[in-house]
Amino acid sequence: MSVFEDINYTTEKASNIGERYIRASHQHFKLKIFQQLTLSLSLMAKVLAVGSLLFAGLVFLSVSGAMILGKTLNSYALGFLIVGLIYIMISIIIYKLRAKFNTIIIKKVGQIFFN
Repeated sequence: MSVFEDINYTTEKASNIGERYIRASHQHFKLKIFQQLTLSLSLMAKVLAVGSLLFAGLVFLSVSGAMILGKTLNSYALGFLIVGLIYIMISIIIYKLRAKFNTIIIKKVGQIFFN
């Protein structure tokens, strides 16, 4: 075997190894994207299902709580006003703590994404 044939063989072998590596990397990235997509879609479906049921329950609890407060205070309007003010106070507290929510969400999503 001459030197040129040896170099040609080595180059061809390295080229084949490189092509196999690129194909395997491409497959790996496709699978990783599929995994992240399915995790995201299932998380959104669960959040939507649970969130909608919690929202409906919260609406019923709010209305019944406002009616009980209104009956106690002899003014339904005052009961609904108090419940509305409670929600506004909770919203303000959540708004003030939004930076903490962002860091918690980033940490959770980062763990899922980078694992």
